[in-house]
Amino acid sequence: MQSRFAAPAAVPLLLLGFGSGLPYLLIGYTLSIWLREAGWALGPIGLVSYIGLLYQFKFLWAPWLDSRRLPLFGRLGRRRGWLCAAQLVLVAGLAAMGSIGPLHSVGLFLGLVMMTALAGATQDVMIDAYRIEIGPESAQGALAATSTLGYRLGLICGGAVALYMASASSWKSAYWLMAGLMLLPLLTTLRVPEPEMTRASMEKADAGMLRALSEFFKRYGWPLGLGLLAFVGLFKLPDQMLGVIAGPFYLDCGFSPKDIATVSKVYGVWISIAGAFVGGAAIAVWRMRHALVIAAVALALSNLLFILMSLYPGQLWTFMLTISGDNFSQGFSGTVLVAFMSGLTDRRYTATQYALLSSLAFLPGKLVGGISGYLVQTWGYTPFFILSTVSIAPTLFVLAWMWPRLSSRSGLSNA
Repeated sequence: MQSRFAAPAAVPLLLLGFGSGLPYLLIGYTLSIWLREAGWALGPIGLVSYIGLLYQFKFLWAPWLDSRRLPLFGRLGRRRGWLCAAQLVLVAGLAAMGSIGPLHSVGLFLGLVMMTALAGATQDVMIDAYRIEIGPESAQGALAATSTLGYRLGLICGGAVALYMASASSWKSAYWLMAGLMLLPLLTTLRVPEPEMTRASMEKADAGMLRALSEFFKRYGWPLGLGLLAFVGLFKLPDQMLGVIAGPFYLDCGFSPKDIATVSKVYGVWISIAGAFVGGAAIAVWRMRHALVIAAVALALSNLLFILMSLYPGQLWTFMLTISGDNFSQGFSGTVLVAFMSGLTDRRYTATQYALLSSLAFLPGKLVGGISGYLVQTWGYTPFFILSTVSIAPTLFVLAWMWPRLSSRSGLSNA
């Protein structure tokens, strides 16, 4: 396993993963704190989070990215051309968000958030395709863990570093700094090699989403294929339901943005990195389906810790305990799910199929998360946290149905 983590693609994937994680919180979690500090109510903040659905619908344009070179950037290759263009838009979008702000030109600001989210989603499509194509199947667990490490480091910058900068200086300075940090993955894109694609692979990529879906269901059959899609879609529901309200919840518990940055986005991210590498090790040791069960249950039960935090507001020990359980389970389950989805993907349709799977992994939770602010306003925090915990039940039912079928199907022998 050590040699896999030391593969030549590991360092570029670390930096590309960093670029993937950096903008994600800046149009979500960090942005919600900025909006809350600016006087926005929880309901509208939740609705703004629907802009992040662009990440979940990236499978709609992934086939187009999969089959075409981008004009002017085509010399970089099919993957690197789109990746470079998306990263340039991210640099410009983050800088413009910091300059405009959410108070004086709300419409323009939300338009910039949408543009940044679109570029971030496009970047993710290309990074996922690059990761799967650049290394053999046997290295996917290690490459997923390495990419996840970079992603978590990006989250530290997009969360903790941005919040520190906003507290010490201004939100404008914070977003300008993040735009500057996006130059690191951009330079990486310009230096890494383009993955090799055979002529047959390029012709298959041109077939688009319908051909990719047809291949998926031909390989697994309709019952199991639908079960796999349902399982992936439901897996992260407990976690994603909390995504929008987490930052405002910490503020409502009496913690400052600086406190949130230190505990949630510095200490917490390192805990999630530890969870990610434990997840990578678990995949190497256990059968995939056993790792999936443990990951799903841990992800749901960690939400109960938020109830403890709400009962003892302003207590640092409850904050750290909650973040420890929540972030470790996120890191562990994230690596397990990425490796599982990578194993489901046919390399002839890498970007298209993986974009669909990774979009489904977040879509149901994002849809519910968008109205979570209104649910909390109506019910209160504790009932909402209980609901988020029990929302794992459908995931476990689907997994129980798939259990005897996973190891008997071609392509799922390690499950």
